[in-house]
Amino acid sequence: MSDVSVLNETPQASAQSAPIPSRLSSLSWSSVALVLLAVVALVALIVALALWQRLNGIQEQLARQSADAIAQSMEARTLARESREVVRDTAARLALAETRVAEVALQRSQLEELMQSLSRSRDENLVVDVESAVRLALQQAQATGNVQPLLAAMRAGELRIERAAQPRLAPLQRAMQRDADRLRSNISADTGQALEKLDELMRGVDDLPPVNAVAMRGSGLNPWQPEAIPADAPWWERLLLTIRGEARSLVRVGRIERPESILLTPDQTFFLRENLKLKLLNARLALLSRQVDTARNELSTVNAALNRYFDPASRKVQAAATLVQQLQGQIKTTEPPRIDDTMAALATAAAGR
Repeated sequence: MSDVSVLNETPQASAQSAPIPSRLSSLSWSSVALVLLAVVALVALIVALALWQRLNGIQEQLARQSADAIAQSMEARTLARESREVVRDTAARLALAETRVAEVALQRSQLEELMQSLSRSRDENLVVDVESAVRLALQQAQATGNVQPLLAAMRAGELRIERAAQPRLAPLQRAMQRDADRLRSNISADTGQALEKLDELMRGVDDLPPVNAVAMRGSGLNPWQPEAIPADAPWWERLLLTIRGEARSLVRVGRIERPESILLTPDQTFFLRENLKLKLLNARLALLSRQVDTARNELSTVNAALNRYFDPASRKVQAAATLVQQLQGQIKTTEPPRIDDTMAALATAAAGR
């Protein structure tokens, strides 16, 4: 303010005191200043207009953005409301699905229990069938001495267990395999061979020479048969040989240790042979019925009769005695077929362990 007043006062004073040219110069400077002020005002006006337009644009933009924000907010509210409805619907469906899943899980557990029960029932029926077949075959093998039906029954049981594919029946299958292998290893001592030997003995009883028979020695000649007389021998030698042959055919000299065997008549020899056949037949029946002691006693009686009433120097008697000894040794080592492992495994499987 002081400067302006100074400026205002200075031209007046100078105007009063200065000459006219100075006034003209001062007027030109003032006009320039006015022009500059006008220019500045114009520029300010232009700037103000530009700012006002820009402000209007910003306001319009803000209004549009506000409107868009309001629309988006309303849309977001709508979407949120729809989302809440969807979430509520989803929660209801999820609860329903969980309920159904729980029902399905319960049904599945019941179905699994039913399947396990059916499986156990099937396994139990399989075990019962295998056990009945094996027991029947075992009884037949013990009665007849033939283990082939037992091996066939055990093989059939192994195949059925293998087709069932149940892990808990695997010990039963292994036990049946072990017993089958043991029976096959002992099959060489089967009763069938003993029966064949008994049949052979019974067929050869009629050919056994008794002690009091005129024996055919190893040379194939009868020692009491008249010797062959040479054709070129003198008459007196032929006569002596004939007399000696007749004497030897009528007289037999030997040591008698068992008079009862020497004094057997032909009828008694026939009944002796038939008695031996009956003894061998009794031994066969005892062997078939698995009565080992009875068969052994009958064979001992046959052996004693062979040594007492028949010629021990005969090859047929010696062969018969050898067969009897072999039969006695075989019967001593023969035992009834046993399948203890299989029966124990069947009991364990039937108990469900």
